[in-house]
Amino acid sequence: MDVRRILFVSLGLLTLLCPSLRAAQRTLVCFGDSITAGYGLPAGQSFPNALDKKLHRAGYSYKVNSQGTPGATTKDAVANLHIILALHPDIVIVEFGGNDGLRGLPPDATRQNLDLVLTTLENAHIKVLLAGITLPSNYGPDYITSFEAIFRELAAKHHTAFVPMLYKDIAHVPGTLQDDGIHPTAKGSEIIAGTLMLALKPLLQKN
Repeated sequence: MDVRRILFVSLGLLTLLCPSLRAAQRTLVCFGDSITAGYGLPAGQSFPNALDKKLHRAGYSYKVNSQGTPGATTKDAVANLHIILALHPDIVIVEFGGNDGLRGLPPDATRQNLDLVLTTLENAHIKVLLAGITLPSNYGPDYITSFEAIFRELAAKHHTAFVPMLYKDIAHVPGTLQDDGIHPTAKGSEIIAGTLMLALKPLLQKN
């Protein structure tokens, strides 16, 4: 066996033994506000952490990068887009809008900002999952209706994967929200990760 043949055989064995040589790990960015950041939770208990574990257990080679900023609005999302693009993600979960709604900001401004975020990611050939949210009932039916419509309309316009209500599977489940009634507990984060996992399936690739 000559030297070149030995080299080829060695490289082939190394590739089989080393997953990083078989395929580069893909990146999934969770881009959002305090819900993404795991506000009020110990480190490692946010929904991006739970999602990372679920992806690996299911055999997907994605590294989940959490880019959550407490208090961030859709205007902040636009301002921070360059940070997300610099990460060269394969998929981005966009979770913004809740703070816009809680502050009573005009729905048209929220729509415009989110539209720009989705358009920018789209133009960069990044797959997107848009996560919608609703507001407490005291904000009134008219405002809530116009707010919820933002997410549906943009998901349809951009043909993105879509979860209309991020909290849909934790509604009425005890122990899933913190005392503020807004942010998820570790239990709630785990359920949210499962909700997102189902919506992500069409976007995911296995090695």
